[in-house]
Order: sequence, then C-alpha cells, then structure tokens
Amino acid sequence: MHRLAPLFVAAQLAAQQPAAGAQEAEMNGYLGVPQQQVPLDFGGGFAMHVAAWPLLAAWPGDRFQTGLFGTWMFAHLGPDKPAAKIYSDIEGGLGWWRDTRFATPTPKFIMGGVALEFSQWANGPGAGKGRDWTKPQGKYGVAQLSPWVLWPPDGLNLAQGTNGDWFGYGYLPLPLAERKAKTAGVDVPSGDQCWTLFLDTANFKGPVAFFLPYFFTEATTKKTEFGGLFLDSRPADPNRALQMETQYVPAFVATDGDGRLHARTAPTRFPIDAQGRSPLVHAIRSFRKDALWDDVAAWFGGGKSADGRIDPARSVVHPLTGKGWSTWRLHTPGTPKDDRMAIDWNAFARPEVLDGHTFCWTWDASVRRGGDGLAVLPEHFVAVARDGKKPMWRPAGADDALPPALRDVAFVPPKQKQPEPYVTPTDGAWANPGPKAGPFTAALGDGSVVTYGWYRFCDQPALQHADLTVEERESMQQRVELLHRHWTKDRQYLPPPASGQLAALDAAVLVTPPPGLEIGYVPIVTRQAAK
Repeated sequence: MHRLAPLFVAAQLAAQQPAAGAQEAEMNGYLGVPQQQVPLDFGGGFAMHVAAWPLLAAWPGDRFQTGLFGTWMFAHLGPDKPAAKIYSDIEGGLGWWRDTRFATPTPKFIMGGVALEFSQWANGPGAGKGRDWTKPQGKYGVAQLSPWVLWPPDGLNLAQGTNGDWFGYGYLPLPLAERKAKTAGVDVPSGDQCWTLFLDTANFKGPVAFFLPYFFTEATTKKTEFGGLFLDSRPADPNRALQMETQYVPAFVATDGDGRLHARTAPTRFPIDAQGRSPLVHAIRSFRKDALWDDVAAWFGGGKSADGRIDPARSVVHPLTGKGWSTWRLHTPGTPKDDRMAIDWNAFARPEVLDGHTFCWTWDASVRRGGDGLAVLPEHFVAVARDGKKPMWRPAGADDALPPALRDVAFVPPKQKQPEPYVTPTDGAWANPGPKAGPFTAALGDGSVVTYGWYRFCDQPALQHADLTVEERESMQQRVELLHRHWTKDRQYLPPPASGQLAALDAAVLVTPPPGLEIGYVPIVTRQAAK
C-alpha cells in the first residue's frame, strides 16, 4: 500500500451538520475473523501484523471511537475460574478514542491493559484511566523499557498518511521482576511475568514497554480471594477473539416521499489492492512461554546472552476458517438494542483467506475505489423489509434516489478550540530523584509537542509506584542494562510478515539517548500540548 498525503485535523471536531429533515444517526458494531482453536500450551503470548489505515477522511468529533483489528488476551484459568466477574486482560491496539486530544485520520496505538473489572486501565507509560494524577488508575501501570521510543500519553504515533501497511506487534512475558509472596503488605502473591510489548515496524523493532505485575495484582489487596488469577502469574489463553470494534461512525437518516427510510453515512474506507481486496490481518501467532522466557531467564541468572529473537519454532500460526462476520448496525441515538437494524454487510463484502493465514475482505462492485488506495463502502442505504425477520439496511440501488434531506448533509471538520495539554505532576516520584537530563521536546505529526526527560530506568515514576523495594528496583535495573547493551533496535525480534510492507512510526517518537545515558536510562514524557 502507498502513503496518503498528510491530513491534520486539530483535535476533536464539533458535531456534523444536518440538513433540514435529516436526523442524526450512527453506525457501529464488530467485524470478526473466526479462527480454529490451538492447544492451550501456547500460552506464552502472541504476535500478528494488522493493517493500519485512515478509516475516515477526517476526525468526526469526540464521539468517534473505533479500533482497527485487534485482540483481547486473558489469563487462562481453567478449573480455577471463579463464578464472580474478574474481567482483566490486555487489549488495546490501533484506533481512535473518545479521549483522544490530538487526533488525525491516521490511527494511534495504545496498550490497553485492564485491571480487575475496569478498576483501572493502562494505555502506555503515563497513560491510563482519566488524567487526574491524584487518582492514578493505571497511569503508573506500564514501565518504559526502550531507550529509543517516546510514548506520548495520547497514544503512540504512526507516520502520518499510513495507508494499509502492516503494523506488527505482540506481547510476550519477560522475567524482569521476582515473584512476591505478599503484595503491598497483604497476603496475596504477585507474579514475575512482565508482559512486554514488542513492535515490528519499518523504522523500529523490539521491546518498548511492559505491564508491571502490580498493575494486575493491586486490586487483590482488597479482594484477596482473587489472588493468583491474573496475567502476572497465569499463562495467557491462546484462543483469543480477533475483531474490529467500532463504536461510532456518524450518519443521518430521513424518509423519502413514499415513507421509505434512507440513511447516509460518513465515507468509510478500507485499504484496497489491485484485486479489489483489503488484506487486514496477517499471521496470527501464539507462542509457548519458552519461545523467549527460558533463554532470557538463564541470561539474567548469569548464563550466555540471549539475542532477543522470539523463536518461531515455538509458536503456532492460527488457522483461519475462511469465514468472517459483521454486526454493524445503523440507528438513531437511544434506539433500544433490539430495534437497531443491521447493515447487510454480505451485500457488498465477502471474506477471503490468502496464503492460508492472511484475512481480507473482497469487495463487491458497489464499493467504489478511490484514487488514494482506499475503498469507500456504500454511503447510501435503504431500510428493506424481510419476511419474518427484522428489516435490514441494504445498499441503495440505482433507482433509489437519495431523499432531499440527505443530499446536503455535511460530514465536515468544524472549528475546534485548542485541546488541553497532558501534564504530569512536578513533585514526588517525578522530581525525586528526577530526570538525569532534559527537558527536551519533540514535535509530532499529530500537531502536538511532547516534553520529556531521561530517567534512570529504576527511578522512573511507574517503578516507584509498583510496590517494589529499592533492592527490587535495582535488580530490575541490572537486567534492563543487559537488554540495553545487547538488544539493538535494528534486529528482528518478532517473526516478520511473509508479504507486504511494514508501517512506520512517526519519526519524531524515535530518539537517541544523550551521551553517557545510553545504558540504563529511558525517556519519560512529562507533557504533551498543541504546538
């Protein structure tokens, strides 16, 4: 796929502009990729390459929230699974969110870890549930590991204009921590698994950041009956859902002179190749824990250095069934779920599997091809009655005239005030002992500027809030210094894709440590604001 010309829309946009007689509506739902089950002993993490592209041409406002294709990784509990609800996982991925402040049509990436029943979530170093640092709620849940990648609190930036290239990522546990019999002084354990994000992109490869065990176990200090049930100590369930979750795409509805209901949606795009297909997910892979863990643990114990290459022979590529499904609906706000009409996705798309492990949608002729390497889905739908079934939205035919009320609706980016900056505290762990160098700034492609400083790894605020003693943090420091010395950013860690091109990170998030701070120091973002 090729790169789109950059298109910047400053932060959130105001509501769309309806024409007289048109009623505001929305399109939402899931697209799913069924896979065959794999053995449970592949519980040591996952990796895959997913397409990154601009779903909409412009940011449509703060109601817009959609991911691109991603997954949900839960701990495998088996017979230990309690009857109570204990939702906790690693999800996230590429997309756009309601709290995005510096939005462009190009997606960003978040880590998206969820602690017990959404009590907190962590989207990356310094990013979590809300922005009130007096209630961190996950903002200390992820530690910075890479000395070469900045993590903006608004999400990790891709190069502007990314259009259909593969973004490779995955999570594997690293033995950076030690098991603890007590958590914050309470008789519940914390495990030693630090689930680490690895990237495979055109301009950066390797580990970036990891979830601290305390992120998952902190909640068990108040609910001790759930001790030992989370990803800090449990293997992952390798049989994960693979879906694209869309919560809001703007639309309008109106009736014509015959009383028929019509809808018009914002132009919604997918990358398209010369054969009229959209390759969207490539090589969904799950690993055994010894694909990386054993060599690294032996290295940390005084053995020979591990090169960081994640052994593909200790993995399985999930077989795809060749099927795909959609639950996309189109409805006015407040419509009860049972009354929301489905979009007849099968009228213009069919699933296809290429080379045995690449999922794509193949489009009907009603899906028009833009001149920018993107397919534009049907924008005009008509509600059609069906015998004994709920009515359904089907793409309008040549004889279905668009009602006058829908001809002039505008999906445009209105004026928007300057977004508020992200600002971290200036005292406590942020200042004591504080950064060794900085502040420095970097201007990102989303129109924001990040301010950052270089902290000794074990002194970064997340580590100081992770229920670790000084000795435990120093032990992690020594292990990370080994990684910094030997795991360079130009080697292959995750298995590479068999075809296609890799997406690139925004060049501005790639940094070089100052002289003398190359080993054992990491960049920590303390502010992100509009230019």
